[in-house]
Amino acid sequence: MRDNKLAAIEHKPDGNENVQGVKNMMRLSGKTAIVTGGAKGIGAHYSRALAQAGARIMIADIEDGGPLATELAGKHGEGSAVAATCDVSDEASVKALVADTMKRFGQIDILVNNAALYAKLNPRNYDEWDIAVWDKVMAVNVRGPYLMVRHVAPHMIARKSGKIINIASGAPYKGIPRMLPYVTSKGAMIAFTRSLSRELGAHGINVNTLSPGYILSDTGLANTTHVEEERAPVRNSRAFKRDAFPEDLTGTLVFLASADSDFITGQSIVVDGGSVNN
Repeated sequence: MRDNKLAAIEHKPDGNENVQGVKNMMRLSGKTAIVTGGAKGIGAHYSRALAQAGARIMIADIEDGGPLATELAGKHGEGSAVAATCDVSDEASVKALVADTMKRFGQIDILVNNAALYAKLNPRNYDEWDIAVWDKVMAVNVRGPYLMVRHVAPHMIARKSGKIINIASGAPYKGIPRMLPYVTSKGAMIAFTRSLSRELGAHGINVNTLSPGYILSDTGLANTTHVEEERAPVRNSRAFKRDAFPEDLTGTLVFLASADSDFITGQSIVVDGGSVNN
């Protein structure tokens, strides 16, 4: 059982709430979403949440997304989720992914730029980062989202609609030390979102950023260095004094992917329990 989770409040829904729940579950019906890095960790939670809301999902990852696609198809219907291997830092790989998505689903309505290097990075001082590691972080975390947008946006422009959700972090707002390449890359994503929203707004495309705080995902917990250095200090910095889990992010993600956010663009929504406010 997860520690520090708020106790659930017992509540018996009435008939109106049941109807509303069904509506919320299907708010993305008829939409197709690409989730990069969608096979494992927080990305898998994003894939599940979008599928639960009615979207068809292309799980794009360097990891095997097949088991998750099978799980989602079993819950939401055959063909509702597929997986493809993709290295977002490689343009040929991105082009193949986008072509495959269009072939399978005929449209792309939602792009979640989630793939990033983080969990495998060990914190260190600013002058101790290997240049090859720095370049790899920038290639995946910055060039990757750009390549995805470069090849997805034309399909959205043709339909005069689309939702691009870039995953940044609360870290650039706080200037977290000892993770300089990661924090730099996520700060770049906030700027990327602001600029891109100006270019794509004329085509009816929303571009926003979801900026999570420190999340206890399965991949994050696997790196004990991150947990030891970050968990307690981050928790203590929050207005809500508890750990954060992937489920804390999915409501905001679905909101940004849905028609409820149609007049919101160029924004970064920080979901971190109030840590950035302190």
